[in-house]
Amino acid sequence: MAMSAGSDDGQPMMEMNTTPLIDVMLVLLIMFIITIPVATHAVSIDLPQPQATPPSAVIDPIKNKLILTATNQILWNGTPINTGQLVTLINGTKAINPEPELQFQPEEYASYEIANQMMKIISDSKVTKFGFVGNENFATFQKAQ
Repeated sequence: MAMSAGSDDGQPMMEMNTTPLIDVMLVLLIMFIITIPVATHAVSIDLPQPQATPPSAVIDPIKNKLILTATNQILWNGTPINTGQLVTLINGTKAINPEPELQFQPEEYASYEIANQMMKIISDSKVTKFGFVGNENFATFQKAQ
């Protein structure tokens, strides 16, 4: 390690000797590397074993289609209903099947306000399986007539 005691003219030394600082930093780096534990952590997961034959019964969830027409008519599986009946039907379907699938398909010129009311009813009923269908019909947007 080189050290400078300054010049003989009585002036203080203006440059800082960084060699001891670098030595200390290298020692600390080596200490940190040694103290870091080796990454030997493992997470064991019980994976399902493959079965020779698939299950014979296929579970078909109840699918209910809810359509809002351009004339602002609400259709539940093709049957016209009102918003009050919608609440009853959704809750009744949940009583039969705890996880019914509800598909919502608003038509092209359906009312946004009624669609919003229906979405509020659906979200309040805590339906777990919900989806929009028919979106492929609106792949290209055009100006209303």
